[in-house]
Amino acid sequence: MRQVVLDTETTGIGEGHRIIEIGCVEVIERKLTGRHFHVYINPDRAIDAEAVEVHGITNEWLIETGAPLFGQVADDFCDFISGAELVIHNAAFDVGMMDAEFKRLNMPLTRTFCGVLDTLLMARDLHPGARNSLDALCKRYGIDNSHRELHGALLDAEILADVYLMMTGGQTDLALAVEEQQEQQEVVIDISDIDLSKTELAVIRASADELKAHDQMLDLLDKKSENGAIWRRV
Repeated sequence: MRQVVLDTETTGIGEGHRIIEIGCVEVIERKLTGRHFHVYINPDRAIDAEAVEVHGITNEWLIETGAPLFGQVADDFCDFISGAELVIHNAAFDVGMMDAEFKRLNMPLTRTFCGVLDTLLMARDLHPGARNSLDALCKRYGIDNSHRELHGALLDAEILADVYLMMTGGQTDLALAVEEQQEQQEVVIDISDIDLSKTELAVIRASADELKAHDQMLDLLDKKSENGAIWRRV
């Protein structure tokens, strides 16, 4: 069985954003082969400041290093992943970004030539209610990620490969699991002394577009943040 553990970095989230880095490592029969695919990409658009804070990649650096456009590396990328099962943390985000790039080039979409396995969904099934970001999973499974100061696609793909192999065949730290459950005990706040009868609160409900943008931001936090999206645990 051939699998490719994959991660991307992007200019931001939402419609119109582009991929600026792809990192992949190959796994065959649950063993890392040493083969990998890694490329930086000129997105031909500005990178959001928030995204730069996550991965540290700037437009100026991509131009200085002569990073190619996606269309210049698309064939090599597809050749590397074709026929494999892609292992991705929060696959909906990365596959969505990849498919947007493929559509611009009139190329087949990802799932037409690859299978997809989402380790974020797998982790949520294995550890319901727990933090399931990549950093949290590294802590849970005892994987050293101390060298991960900024997010990089190849480094994250290598770490995710270790996490995935542990999730599907290794042993979890039971003591840590108990600790995490204790951390998530409900906090009760006494508001009995507050007179709410004299308080009028305006209720402004989010629009459909605002809810969609909110979900996209939570997906990015689940993927990138050490603690995941706290909102989804409230």
